[in-house]
Amino acid sequence: MSAPAAGPALPPSFYGREAEEVARDLLGAHLVSIVDDTPVRGRIVETEAYVGPHDPASHAAERIGRTARNASMFGAPGIAYVYRIYGLHWCLNAVTGDPGHPAAVLIRAVEPLCGLEVMRRRRRESPDRRLATPPPGWPSDRDLARGPARLARAFAIDGSLGGHPLDQPPLWIAAPSPPTTPPAVTTGPRIGVTRAADWQLRFWITGSQFVS
Repeated sequence: MSAPAAGPALPPSFYGREAEEVARDLLGAHLVSIVDDTPVRGRIVETEAYVGPHDPASHAAERIGRTARNASMFGAPGIAYVYRIYGLHWCLNAVTGDPGHPAAVLIRAVEPLCGLEVMRRRRRESPDRRLATPPPGWPSDRDLARGPARLARAFAIDGSLGGHPLDQPPLWIAAPSPPTTPPAVTTGPRIGVTRAADWQLRFWITGSQFVS
């Protein structure tokens, strides 16, 4: 059976809720990119919530406050917060909650649905620095967008999309069409953080092979 098409973009009101709720409800939605006029699309299978200034793992935790880097997190719900890690890799978040309350959902992994050859090319053009000579068949389709940095590379997401409304081209999140049954969800601790690492704020589609 073929994958459902992308339906209407999720409206800003979808994101105007607690980050934990949005993170769970984004599972099964479709991430769509037409950056460079090249369409790619995939199903969101893993997310991670950062719930506000009281969250010590957040980029906008109370000890940090508002900075040039995290300014988008204080913006309207439904815009993109895009940041760079290790000076190399971009990561995509959806801002949630009320304006001025910095909370967001990290999109951790996507199951590729359309535009796989484009994703493969983008990943090969900037191979993992641990691979001096990428082996034949690298990257596997399973690994095209399995993890936030890989996802951003496959969907051509970079800092220029910071603050971009996620209900508009060239990057948006849509409901599947026709609507699908809500997936079974597993919850666990967040990955790659040292503070509040045990908070159960990572969500993924149970049994998905595309989870990071």
